[in-house]
Amino acid sequence: MSGRWWRRVREPSLMRRLLLAQMLLLTVLWTAGVAYLALASSRDTVVLESTAPFDAVLAVTDSLAGNEAKLREVLHQVDLASHATDSADGEPYFTPTFVVEQQGKVLYSSPRAPKGVRTRRMDTIETVEVDGRRWRARTRQSTATGATVTVIVPADSFGVLLMLNSRGFYLLPLLISLPFLALPAWLSIRLALRPWRRVAAEIASRGPQDLRPLEFRPPHQELAAMTDNIDALMQRVSDSAARERSFIADAAHELRTPLAAMRINVEALQRQAADPRQQELLDGILRSSSRAGRLVGQLLMLMRSDVPEAQAAQPLALDALLQDRMAEMSGIALAAGVELELKAEEAVQVQGRRDGLVSLIDNLVENAIKYSPRGATVSVCLEAAGPQALLSVRDHGRGIPPALRERVFDRFYRDPDQTESGSGLGLAIVKSVVLQHCGEIQLRDPAEGKGLLVEVRLPRA
Repeated sequence: MSGRWWRRVREPSLMRRLLLAQMLLLTVLWTAGVAYLALASSRDTVVLESTAPFDAVLAVTDSLAGNEAKLREVLHQVDLASHATDSADGEPYFTPTFVVEQQGKVLYSSPRAPKGVRTRRMDTIETVEVDGRRWRARTRQSTATGATVTVIVPADSFGVLLMLNSRGFYLLPLLISLPFLALPAWLSIRLALRPWRRVAAEIASRGPQDLRPLEFRPPHQELAAMTDNIDALMQRVSDSAARERSFIADAAHELRTPLAAMRINVEALQRQAADPRQQELLDGILRSSSRAGRLVGQLLMLMRSDVPEAQAAQPLALDALLQDRMAEMSGIALAAGVELELKAEEAVQVQGRRDGLVSLIDNLVENAIKYSPRGATVSVCLEAAGPQALLSVRDHGRGIPPALRERVFDRFYRDPDQTESGSGLGLAIVKSVVLQHCGEIQLRDPAEGKGLLVEVRLPRA
């Protein structure tokens, strides 16, 4: 369980990629906002440009001249009132700090005021660097007592940014807000990707023969371009498959005439030949001609089965069709020494194409005859199974190993251990017809005895 979860986490995910991009964008915007705040704070000279703070502090200093204890107490209250201090640490906030001096003696200094900040000229805003930190300061002097007050604000934006980070003003809001923003971001991305999932679901529902353009036409520019390219690809594949089918069908059709002519000529020679050796050679040619003719016929049948539009589907009595085809193949069964057995319920109708169903029945029954030993019985059963018609064909041959029961539906594939001759197209034709009729086919072991049981389920009409 944990291994599967870990593999799923490690797999690339477009949803996760978009979610991380949103979180990264939020982090970048927050960082830019904090940086702008630090830069704006370092350039803020409104407090220094106003004379009101200076006048207030100097008025208190002049009125309490000579009473230093009371002066420090009152100035401390003024300092607290301006939110210029905080007991957490010794770094300055954005509000200014100030230092009051008289004749070189410090009467009062804000607890967070930097040490050593001195201006060179009175009543002028200056930038002073102390211990690698930059400050802006302005000094004014009382005309009555000669006391000076110096107001100091940070001028180093990087230092302000470090102070914000050290106090948790940068990371703490991110750590608190990101988990609460992740779920809305995930929901918004999931809703935005709904058209994408709809296109993917339609593609997944298509069969290998369904190369029609996609039914869902998304209005979104990015997705519309992708669906247009998919439709174009399907059209190219469809055209290529059509050309391939046409070529094979034409080639197979053209081969039928020379094969028939060759057979007629060989049979004529066989009637005239008196040498047993010549008769044996001509028999081999006839057998090869029969196999080639059967292969050509199967190729034509396969090409027709790949084009379901060639004949419209209509209600067909499958039981009657089975009886007709079994009667047609009774001669093949008699020559092979195999008995045919049919058990069919009456009035089992399916919605299908006659040519395709004839190919399906003929291939299944002929395969069962060919792979059954002499004296065996090939059982064909048709019954109604709810909304489906169940057609079963059972032989008594050597069967097909379970590992190969999917491969045998591939074109030209045959069991490597099979001794009987064949082209490997019979079950491929059957599978194609079953898929065209929206049915199912399964190869199974019989309930008892050896052999192979083929079950085909087709929707009833």
